[in-house]
Amino acid sequence: MTKPSATPVLITVTGPDKPGVSSVLFAVLTRHGVEILDVEQVVIRGRLVLGVLVSADHDPEGLQEAVEQAMATVSMHVEVEIGADSKRTARLESSHVIILLGRPVTARSFTEVARRLASLGANIDAIRGVADYPVTGLELRVSVAADTPESDAQLRSALAEVAVRGGLDIAVERAGLTRRAKRLVVFDVDSTLIQGEVIEMLAAHVGVEPQVKEITDAAMRGELDFTESLRRRVALLEGLDESVLDEVAGSLELTPGARTTVRTLKRLGFRCGVVSGGFTRVIQRLVDELGLDFCAANELEIVDGKLTGRVVGDVVDRAGKAVALRRFAGEQGITLAQTVAVGDGANDIDMLGAAGLGIAFNAKPALREVADTALSHPFLDAVLFVLGVTRAEVEAADAADGLELNRL
Repeated sequence: MTKPSATPVLITVTGPDKPGVSSVLFAVLTRHGVEILDVEQVVIRGRLVLGVLVSADHDPEGLQEAVEQAMATVSMHVEVEIGADSKRTARLESSHVIILLGRPVTARSFTEVARRLASLGANIDAIRGVADYPVTGLELRVSVAADTPESDAQLRSALAEVAVRGGLDIAVERAGLTRRAKRLVVFDVDSTLIQGEVIEMLAAHVGVEPQVKEITDAAMRGELDFTESLRRRVALLEGLDESVLDEVAGSLELTPGARTTVRTLKRLGFRCGVVSGGFTRVIQRLVDELGLDFCAANELEIVDGKLTGRVVGDVVDRAGKAVALRRFAGEQGITLAQTVAVGDGANDIDMLGAAGLGIAFNAKPALREVADTALSHPFLDAVLFVLGVTRAEVEAADAADGLELNRL
């Protein structure tokens, strides 16, 4: 705490980052017996910006001269402000974290974001880069003028318009411990964890893919009850040999970034699983390959090696997905606030609504409108950036495990 007679002094050092700059500066501060009130440092593409706020009991002008001389020895530029506002030394916690994802993030689109935030009376407290591949990601820590429950919706609504115009994905979350407390992630499978729809792949083997796709599209848009749509589509598969299930299982293609996402989440101690309106027999191999912790999906009835065209047991539909999420969270002793759900269709609405964070991934409008966050770029590892994990951290962990960097 600054003494009544002490003088606050703000020292800002800039220049090429190099070893020894901080040690030279703090050696001078030590000799002058100052009290450190605040320190902040950032390095951007090799350029250092170091700010130190101190309290000087005596001779602040002498301190300024000594600092300027010392920084000259390491070829750094320094600005010294005597009598800086010490009332601002206590940092207020940001109320929100905003993630911007783009390919690219242009100066124009960022300007629109900044202007919109300013129009709402929100201040940008800090900015850091979280990704340079496969999208550019920026994390903004923001403080709103009036931090109320309504401010969340106000921010999301205002920035949603900017996102559309600027070609950005923008995620708005509350700052604080809750954001860092997520422990369980569930993924939809079709068109989320994998590319394409499993039931359409099966339908292709019996020549009914167009009919199945038409029903699927109607269900995903929310125009048709999922349970009824599933029964109609499965009925079209009657007589299909069960060996086709294994054939399709072996041909599934993961969404770009899916393997990286699951691997990284598992490293961080997350429980990961799938909740799918698809079929257990087809996706079980994927569950085993990725080391997922749980799976909920539908069971196809098979008699004498052939599909009967019926589903056995309870259908994992829109309501069933939310039930499965709650069950998995309860089994792991994890609260719903600590869960994340990722999906793309109308049958994921209840699941995303139940989760602490619901992420719509390349989703239909019905889901985008109700999700906490909507991602439109076709890379599943964007989920990591929304959760605050950086690309640099992902690649460093992969390198430590001996995995080759692959940005193709």
